[in-house]
Amino acid sequence: MVGETTGRVPASAGVRAVVLDLDGVLVDSLAVAREAFTLAYAEVVGDGVAPVEEYCRHSGRYLPEVLELMGLPAALAEPFVRESNRLAHRVTPVDGVPELLGTLRRRGIGLAVATGRSGVRARDLLGRLDLLPLVDHVVGSDEVPRPKPAPDIVRRALRLLGARPAEALMVGDAASDLLSARAAGVVAVAALWGESDEETLRAAGPDVVLTRLDELLPLCPAPGPPRRADGHSR
Repeated sequence: MVGETTGRVPASAGVRAVVLDLDGVLVDSLAVAREAFTLAYAEVVGDGVAPVEEYCRHSGRYLPEVLELMGLPAALAEPFVRESNRLAHRVTPVDGVPELLGTLRRRGIGLAVATGRSGVRARDLLGRLDLLPLVDHVVGSDEVPRPKPAPDIVRRALRLLGARPAEALMVGDAASDLLSARAAGVVAVAALWGESDEETLRAAGPDVVLTRLDELLPLCPAPGPPRRADGHSR
């Protein structure tokens, strides 16, 4: 099964690059993020119930921006990062991720991670999980002028991979991922196995909707044999 096409169809034969979100798409980190946010809120704000559900509705966005949108102190970022790092041993790869990345690399597909995390945090987590060697580049939200949903992070990933928008897919599990992809001119692929609910993702207007990680592979087939001038395979 390839997944559901809802908009622009990826030119499968010409896909040279795949840009992937990190949290929810490649790693299962929601429980850790929720706990770190709760602990940071208690430390900085004090008594009261931490607005965890509201925080989760901003999935995929850069933390300082999320805090600003929620009207929370910027000082909450430091304990959040500290607690996230302390609990990082509980983050695991989504089932099948190492195999998927390895297959795409063998097919000659360039791979970049474009994440709402800072670049340092993203590379550290991928390194802990032995996934860093399986991707070509990692771009954090602190490494571009504007984080998602602006297109900057996807465009930087494509520049690093040497690929044009028409040759690329962006896979994300948050509305901000899909909006960033569409603004950058790449095919926007919604990952329903991630951290956002299906209704929210569909409302963002993805081009393709996938329910399983392995449904990505048919969108990125291995290059066929070179063609002769008469149109036949060599």
